[in-house]
Parts: sequence; structure tokens; C-alpha cells
Amino acid sequence: MAKIVYREEMAQGTIILNEIEAPRISRKAKPGQFVILQADETGERIPLTMADTNPEKGTITIIYMVVGKSTARFKELQPGDEYYALIGPLGAPTHVEKVGKVVCVGGGTGIAVLHPITRALKEAGNEVTTILGSRSYDLLIMEEKMKNASDHFHICTDDGSKGHHGFVTDVLKEVLAKDEIAMVVAIGPIPMMKFCSLITKESGVKTLVSLNPIMVDGTGMCGCCRVTVGGETKFACVDGPEFDAHKVDFDELAKRLASYLDDEKASMDAYNNCKVQ
Repeated sequence: MAKIVYREEMAQGTIILNEIEAPRISRKAKPGQFVILQADETGERIPLTMADTNPEKGTITIIYMVVGKSTARFKELQPGDEYYALIGPLGAPTHVEKVGKVVCVGGGTGIAVLHPITRALKEAGNEVTTILGSRSYDLLIMEEKMKNASDHFHICTDDGSKGHHGFVTDVLKEVLAKDEIAMVVAIGPIPMMKFCSLITKESGVKTLVSLNPIMVDGTGMCGCCRVTVGGETKFACVDGPEFDAHKVDFDELAKRLASYLDDEKASMDAYNNCKVQ
């Protein structure tokens, strides 16, 4: 059992933050690692990267978007309620070192994943430029935390409601053109990561992405989270979740993530119908 001690609704209630009691995980977790949560005994196991840890309080923070039945069930949990199961930390941590100027690009809930990595890169002595994107400004999350972890900070919105009117890739191109960038970390929707990768590949800039394939056990045994990287099969749960962006088969990843969309919709519809009744 893992008790929720704080809860916050973000981005018009579509993205939820939970601070959860997990003293042993909070002591061991490193940037880039994730946990797997289960709402109840019959619930789905959901992998979520930790947005923050607080070893002194013995808590971890996870942020998720409500997209289906399982995350809708998560949303029902309130402070004082407990997750049925929590395991972690899982996955390989981000390799953090001083390399010079780095750019961190985030979109959607990928910003939560990016936060501890950005902070660690800055603490290691790097000059960090952060570029965050969302469809509109009211859907942007963790603005102040990301700004505090950065030396230079940019916001992009599709509708122009804040910052650059356009995509994160527009600003990324500008930064790469004027600065000698040693590394880019891009985390967010697959199309965003893919096009960031295409841009940095042209410039020859090392680029890391964090992948979110379908996952079950989180220990490399089930094989559900396989991705193709450099022509080889990798398991995101143990070999990742971070990989060299220039070697990732993003098109295959997108197809695998879309495999169960019809089943997910049917499950969500049934869940909503039960709630109405």
C-alpha cells in the first residue's frame, strides 16, 4: 500500500499530481527512473516516471494524464487513499555529467519526466536551456519548477497564448543555430521527440529521449516494452527508458502504442457507463 499525501489537479483537471508515501523508493531513486502503480487488486499496472522525490519526507511525486480507465481510476483516489501496489525505482537512471551547454525539450506530461533530469544537469554545472511546449498555455505544467532548473527558458504554444506561437522545434532550431550545444534531451509525445531527433541529427548533436511503450512487469521478463534501437530489440524497462534518439524507430513505437486503442476506448466507455448507472 502507498498512501497519497498530496493531490493537485493541473491542466484543467486532465493532468493529476500525486505525492505518495514511499520512503525506500525516495531514498534510492535517481533522475530518469520510474515506478509502477496499481490502483486496486484488479487494476492495470501503470508505469510512471517520478517527477520529484523528497527523501526527507519519504515521498515521491508522480504526474499523469487521464487518458483511459486505469488513469480515470487513479484520478478518483484522494489524499489519505492508498494505491494497492507500488514498485520501484525501475529502469536505468540518466547518466548526468558536465558536458557544457545542454537543451532540455519537454511537452505534455513529458515535462514531469524532464524535471529531475533538467535539475540534475544544472546541478552538475551545465548551462541549461529549457524549451517547453503545449497546445495552449492553460495546459502547460511545472512552469516555475522548470524555470528554476534552467539558465534560459522558453515557452511555446500551438495557439500563441504564451511565448512562441508554434512548436518547440522552431525554438530548438534557433538555439542550435546560435549556440554550441553539447547535448539535447527531448521528452514528450512521440511526434515531438521524433522531429527533435531529426533536427539534431542534422547538426550532429547527441540527443536522448525517454520512451513510453506498453509495459507490464517492468523487469524485462514479459517483453511487452520492446523497442527497436539501432536495429536491435531493446526493453525500455531495463535497457531504458532513455535511448539515443538518432537510433530509435519512432514509427514502430507509434504503431505499437496504437495497438490497443480500440480496446482502451471500449474499456473506458464501459467504465463511464457503470459510473452513470
